[in-house]
Amino acid sequence: MSSLSVRNVTAGYGNVQVLHDVSINVGDGETVVLLGTNGNGKSTLIKSIVGLVKPEHGAIRVEIDGMTHDLGGKQPAEIVDLGIAIVPEGRQLFPKLTVDENLMMGAYRPKARSEIGKNLALCFETFPVLAQRRRQLAGSMSGGEQQMLALARALMASPKLLLIDEPSVGLAPIMVNRVIETIRQFKEKHRLTILMAEQNFTQAVKIADRGYVIVHGQIAHAGTAAELNDSDLIRRFYLGM
Repeated sequence: MSSLSVRNVTAGYGNVQVLHDVSINVGDGETVVLLGTNGNGKSTLIKSIVGLVKPEHGAIRVEIDGMTHDLGGKQPAEIVDLGIAIVPEGRQLFPKLTVDENLMMGAYRPKARSEIGKNLALCFETFPVLAQRRRQLAGSMSGGEQQMLALARALMASPKLLLIDEPSVGLAPIMVNRVIETIRQFKEKHRLTILMAEQNFTQAVKIADRGYVIVHGQIAHAGTAAELNDSDLIRRFYLGM
């Protein structure tokens, strides 16, 4: 079981404040989407959760297997050890390592090391193409295949909470459909709690239980997938209506 609570977080880079008093929550087993166009703070919030950006104010807490953890002040490696995995924007694979070697890099935390065999089987069941290309260098794969590898690498960490940053960026529409469908299956088959930052509204709401719209570093709207579809803000910013 896992859940996430972000309360009144303000964060940025140096003198540039990006997030302004942001609050969201992700319940156990939910898929929640963070919607917004480029430059509105989605990635900064994801990075704040995993400790890559240190919030100036606010609190970030997770509950995992009945224990509550305050992420403030923790280093990224400590946060990963709790069972939080990230699929970063741009995939950030190791291009000169093979598929197998990239997957092994995901099995960093101690619990994951003891489950390598099980998790490898899970990855290859979810992404059969990776099983066929285990010796191929990651940098020689297509963009869609690299995104699959990035998702699989996160599964190798035996996560309880999965953070996914802009999975559709740079992918052909048909591949976007496949990637989004795979993320939907993560919840249904593997009982993962998921927070996904995405600017492709149409695809994101297909798999979301709930969502937040972030505009200029502030939460401008929140609701269920159905409520987001009916939002005037969504029509204006995403659908051009």
